[in-house]
Parts: sequence; structure tokens; C-alpha cells
Amino acid sequence: MFHASVTRSAIDDDFPPLYRDQEMSVSRSRMISHPGNGICFTMFDRFMLFLAWAAAILFVLAGCMLTYEVIARYFFIRPTIWAAELSQLCLIWGALLGMPWALAARRHIAVDAVTRLFSPTAQRGIEIAAMACIFAFSVMVTYKGWEIFYESFERGRTSGTMLDLPAWVAELPVAIGFALLAIQAVIEIVGLLRGKDIPKGAHE
Repeated sequence: MFHASVTRSAIDDDFPPLYRDQEMSVSRSRMISHPGNGICFTMFDRFMLFLAWAAAILFVLAGCMLTYEVIARYFFIRPTIWAAELSQLCLIWGALLGMPWALAARRHIAVDAVTRLFSPTAQRGIEIAAMACIFAFSVMVTYKGWEIFYESFERGRTSGTMLDLPAWVAELPVAIGFALLAIQAVIEIVGLLRGKDIPKGAHE
């Protein structure tokens, strides 16, 4: 107990209340996302966290490129041919790669004003149904997204812009992101069926 109290005190001292609550909520979501703490679930969870950090870096890069473009265009009258398109690619890859982590940490927008009125058993059933819908939709998008990517890759389509990048560069993350989202939805369903607490989200 002494070790636990010291650890909790250290956490309280190191993190402000807002960020401490976020950290605890995300940690709780991670525990829920891999029931039984199996090694496969743990490895997938760490992989999703890595992708979340990669997505965050891509968002920062997109912001830096757009800032540079604005300064170069309006202050030096020297617009670039790469900033807009590359920043769009960063946003596409970042948004799609970050989806699985956002689902596990319950960072997606959720309207639960009505579901809170139901019993815990009914709420669990609704949550499972929602995850099943996410899984079904993700599988369909993954299948169609892969078809579009493969066709562009096979035919050598390009973006038609000044950079003229291969079109599949912006299409591949659709298949990858939704495939990972489908896997995360299955993990959430397994956790709920095994009696794990329904995640309440990590919204401020």
C-alpha cells in the first residue's frame, strides 16, 4: 500500500489535473482494448499507440508546411508547388492512421445523452452493436479502398497536379486505416463480451 500511495502521489505531483485525467482515461481504455492482457492484444495496442504518435507528427508537419506556404506566398510572393499537396497527404495519412487509437481511447465524438438512461446491460448491448456497425463499415471500406488503390497502382494513375504524384499514395491509407479500425472494433467487442467496463471516453 505504501508503494501504491507513493506512486499515486508522484503522479499527482508530475501531472496537472487535466492531463492526469487524460492519462488515466487513456490507460483505462488500453486495458479494456486488450482483454486478458494477451501478448497479441498488447502488441497491437502498442502498434496503435505508435501510429497515433506518427499521426500527430504528420499533423504537425502539415501545419508547418502550410505556414511556410502562407509566408512564402503572401510575404515573399514565392509560392511553392509542393506545400499544399504534401500537407494534404499528411492530413490524409494522419487522420486514417489515428482512427484505431481514437476508437480505443474513445476520442471519437459520441452522443450518449440517451444511452445513459438505459440499464448497464442495455448499454453494453448498445455498445457491442455500435462496435459491430463500425466493424462492418470498416470491412466494406477496406475492400473498396483496396480495389481503388490496386487499380490506380496497376494503371499508374497520377494526381494530375504540378508534383504529379502517384494517385495510390493518397488512396492506400484508406485501406490500411479502416482495416486497422476493423481489428480494433473486434478487440472492443471481445472486451465487452468478457465483461469489461464500458469505456466512458476521455473527453474534457
